[in-house]
Amino acid sequence: MSDKLPFEFFFSPEFGADPYAAYAGLRAEGPVHAIDFPPGASGFVVVDYEHARPALSDPRLSKNLASGPEWFREAVSQQNPVLSDNMLMSDPPDHTRLRKVVSKAFTPRRIEQLRPRVQAITDELIDAFEGDTVELIDAFAFPLPIIVICELLGVPDRDRADFRRWSAALVQPALDDEQVRARREQSDELRAYFTRLIAERRAAPSDDLVSVLVTSEELSEREVLSTLALLLIAGHETTVNLIGNGMLALLRNPDQLDLLRAKPELLPSAVEEFLRYDAPVERGTFRIAVEDMEIAGTPIPKGSFVHISIGAAGRDPMAFERAESLDIAREDNRHVSFGHGIHFCLGAPLARMEGQIAFGTLLARLGDIRLACPEEQLRWRFSGSIIRSLAALPITI
Repeated sequence: MSDKLPFEFFFSPEFGADPYAAYAGLRAEGPVHAIDFPPGASGFVVVDYEHARPALSDPRLSKNLASGPEWFREAVSQQNPVLSDNMLMSDPPDHTRLRKVVSKAFTPRRIEQLRPRVQAITDELIDAFEGDTVELIDAFAFPLPIIVICELLGVPDRDRADFRRWSAALVQPALDDEQVRARREQSDELRAYFTRLIAERRAAPSDDLVSVLVTSEELSEREVLSTLALLLIAGHETTVNLIGNGMLALLRNPDQLDLLRAKPELLPSAVEEFLRYDAPVERGTFRIAVEDMEIAGTPIPKGSFVHISIGAAGRDPMAFERAESLDIAREDNRHVSFGHGIHFCLGAPLARMEGQIAFGTLLARLGDIRLACPEEQLRWRFSGSIIRSLAALPITI
């Protein structure tokens, strides 16, 4: 195992632009590395597929805030209080109870019923493209999933811009006091908004996800608020990145773009490959060891933070042949970009459908798609965040 990695390892612009080169170097030295993240705490990062996949479902790695030290619980409550009481931050039996309620809104039948609406939104967004150059993130990748999740939640059209602002703030790292205050302000605004919406739905339930949650007797008010905030972020940030990262991957690999345009039947496997090749979630959310344990022979003391690199696992050459190559026809693509085990992403079917419709329609309707700026000018948002997302992707169409 290498020396302890500094806190800054995850937060440099260089790492944000290409984490895979850094992870390849780490993986060559070993699958688990000690890191100073959070600063001053006992932390480790897992960078290979063989150990990342089982770690994602290891019950000894808790997702419950109560498993962490007091300073960590206080930090979360100060920065993101609205996100502290949902299924992503819980273990069984609470996780089982919370997931059961939310899953009622994400049945395969309900998701499939959304297909015509997702297609219509996609077409409307492309119809609105103007000129020969389009900034794909702002004009397409952001609005498509935000419209879909807002309609699922029952959020009025006029409030979508606020939702985008709140979501962006809550996934951005808070590294200083000013950023902590800004994140808390956005969290409080989101909490106030959902509190009003919940009251409206209690008085007059509708056919939307908010109504499903507020009419359930199994969730407390805090849990409803936190679950709605989680669904807002998870319901659109990941799909934004799937579309942006996937399109950039195609532009960097024109042979794969041509192949997908010629064989649209490859769309399902192409979306899985985009998820593996440049995962929308670069690193799994926090996990805390609830007992002394080992991963790949490395001792993990009780109370340690364990970070599981989804991005590194997806590029592990021991798990994927030609792991550094984009192959939209790849078979048996066992990536972990939606997680694994009880925390496997509940919205995976919706994200897959949105991705298939988005890429299929873009390639069918647009002509010769090219990057509209030098590649070195591209910038990635939020270095150090668990989210991996382009700030902008200008294309010529």
